[in-house]
Amino acid sequence: MNKQRSIYENFLEIVDKEPELTVYPDDIDDSITYSEGKAKKVLVNSYERNPHARKKCIEHYGLNCQVCDFNFEDKFGELGRNFIHVHHIVDISTIGNKYSVDPITDLVPVCPNCHAMLHKKKPAYSVEELKKIKKLF
Repeated sequence: MNKQRSIYENFLEIVDKEPELTVYPDDIDDSITYSEGKAKKVLVNSYERNPHARKKCIEHYGLNCQVCDFNFEDKFGELGRNFIHVHHIVDISTIGNKYSVDPITDLVPVCPNCHAMLHKKKPAYSVEELKKIKKLF
């Protein structure tokens, strides 16, 4: 009974408290700074990619994103010429070993945005799954 009374009294203290002031955007302290740029060392595994497999993949599929059909040259002219990411259908990090890649069945060209979305879960979404998600919006 004493414990219940204590909980009740604590609740009353919270409820009876004076309301806190509302903070409006103009009231934010603009003297607060946000620092960035401090150097730090990072140790990561990097997996070798085969540039010839990439080239064969692009020769087969072209330079359009296989999810959203975006083409960098169409939007950025010369700056975007020959630019596209190539996605490994099976995450290369999960294989963890040297292996033979088939440029047509194991790789697919995607724009950087779709590439990032493919990797929003592990294992990565398939191109078809991401196309379905994209169609919802």
